[in-house]
Amino acid sequence: MKLLEPYNLNGISLKNRVVMAPMTRSRANNTELAANELIAEYYGQRASAGLIISEGTHISPMAIGSINVPNIYTHAQIEGWKKTTATVHAKGGKIFAQLWHVGRISHPDLLNNNLPLAPSAINPNFRAYAAKGFVDTVTPKEMTLDEIHQTIEDFAKAAQNAFIAGFDGVELHAANGYLFHQFFAKCANLRSDEYGGSIENRARFLFDVLDEIKKTCELNRVGIRISPSMNKTFGITVDEETAPTFEYIVTRLNTYNIAYLHISGFTTEESIDPMKKVLYTARHYRHIFKGSLIINKGFERNSANQAIVEEIADMVSFGELYISNPDLVERFAADRILSKPDRSTFYAYSEGSTGYTDYPFSKE
Repeated sequence: MKLLEPYNLNGISLKNRVVMAPMTRSRANNTELAANELIAEYYGQRASAGLIISEGTHISPMAIGSINVPNIYTHAQIEGWKKTTATVHAKGGKIFAQLWHVGRISHPDLLNNNLPLAPSAINPNFRAYAAKGFVDTVTPKEMTLDEIHQTIEDFAKAAQNAFIAGFDGVELHAANGYLFHQFFAKCANLRSDEYGGSIENRARFLFDVLDEIKKTCELNRVGIRISPSMNKTFGITVDEETAPTFEYIVTRLNTYNIAYLHISGFTTEESIDPMKKVLYTARHYRHIFKGSLIINKGFERNSANQAIVEEIADMVSFGELYISNPDLVERFAADRILSKPDRSTFYAYSEGSTGYTDYPFSKE
């Protein structure tokens, strides 16, 4: 299968084209919010993937949007992630850290009673997950220029921390209505300074982060995740400038020699079935982006392989399938039955290994 063939990811040798997608699992139940031995075991179990992209890891205390996420802005957190990267590497795997700032998709309960930071003071009318359960979002604080510049530095520092922790690269989470996406979207960004208004200004935050990261890190170790057609969720709605904005972003990314572009598949094309929606979006940006492309959303063994055969993408990432199938690559190779996940144990609803590291490996 083409899906199981090796791939050169802009200088990084991968043993196959199967990617473990980033998924919040909320198992860092400790005061340091640091990755622990259980998290290392979880990722190590899945090290046969060509590439693992870690769950989103918050870049600063003001970036937090959910409880018990293993973060990456303190020494203890760096040391915690070293356990995971060492375990994955010992099993021959590669792993990127997804760098995450949720912006307005948060709540004061998660931010030491501070208001969430966002491009503009617009409530997304969504929910965040705090210690007492789901809470409604509030109207965030519009970021000052100083706060924007500090956040840019926070992303660059988090990238450095990730490499110190042993990650093979990082992914900027610019999708799913979080901070980068909030800057991109007119419904979330009403600024009149250099970070708002025109398409170029609304995209500026992403490129300022990349420019800051490249001062100390090689950009061929930096991926970008976007969801260009996300609509009516996470406080994001599409408009007449959504497509031109993402086309501008993806075109400009061609000049940055990044590791890959990772598209989370949503589309506004309502007349076609879900998989065709994903492929519609992927094909569109495949024609624009010249580097390695990863696509995501609802793929299984054969549809993923077909997408690679047809050169719609170079790699495919899998989310839920990786929760309940730690040996997903081996199951794909032998065309074995896949285990179904228990959704009630996905996030912070459960403690410890239940629904996390206790899914069985398949047998001959």
